[in-house]
Amino acid sequence: MKDKRILFVSSEVVPYLPETELSLTAFNAAKNAHSKGVQTRIFMPRYGVINERRHQLHEVIRLSGMNLVVNDMDMPLIIKVASIPKERMQVYFIDNEEYFKRKAVFTDEDDELFEDNDERAIFFAKGVVETVKKLNWAPDIIHVHGWMASLLPLYLKEFYKEEPLFTESKIITSIYNNPFEGTLDESLAEKVKFDLNENKKIAILNTPNHTNILKSAIENSDAIIHGSEDISDELSAFIEEKNIPVLGYQEENFKESYLNFYADIVSAT
Repeated sequence: MKDKRILFVSSEVVPYLPETELSLTAFNAAKNAHSKGVQTRIFMPRYGVINERRHQLHEVIRLSGMNLVVNDMDMPLIIKVASIPKERMQVYFIDNEEYFKRKAVFTDEDDELFEDNDERAIFFAKGVVETVKKLNWAPDIIHVHGWMASLLPLYLKEFYKEEPLFTESKIITSIYNNPFEGTLDESLAEKVKFDLNENKKIAILNTPNHTNILKSAIENSDAIIHGSEDISDELSAFIEEKNIPVLGYQEENFKESYLNFYADIVSAT
């Protein structure tokens, strides 16, 4: 895998957010690949809880400035970047005043999901792709972590399917046991339909709960990794139906297993 390119796209990454199974795994997967000579880029949302001064985030003017259309509204895209101390790995942050300025991640002070989490997920997915296009950086693998990033496979496979930069890219989605209660805004499918018209792949988002959002990611991925030891029976069965490569939960040989899996997926191109 030396000199191959892996784009890591995650809802959460340490040290910018607290340690969770997801934030640690996303970080360690990127760190391990980077240490073996793989070219890596990490993307995550720039939530308002991230201390920009402490983590030395700065805006990249040449990448910022475009507007992304979300639900027929123009939303300005701001790109910030930082380097993870001691690792020499760059992290790109997708930012927008309307979606990510608030001092919270997914829920308000009453632990209720933000009403616009659906639009935040759309903005994040499109922001990642548009920024990578500006970087002109064609990834061999795109590794997706977390539900906030889970619309990215759908957008890559459908909305950006004619984009030559991603023609050879393979999408791997890690599935974690970190569900949210309830659903995102019920109009998520209609908002995605604004970009994808009557695409049949949107139907699964008509009930935008955690399981269905992950099912959308699975349906549009080339391979799956079990990021948690326990995955719901429903998701496990859905993964089995897809007949795509799957890496089971890794606890002991995490580093070697992930690298071998990446190599297998790339070689299968």
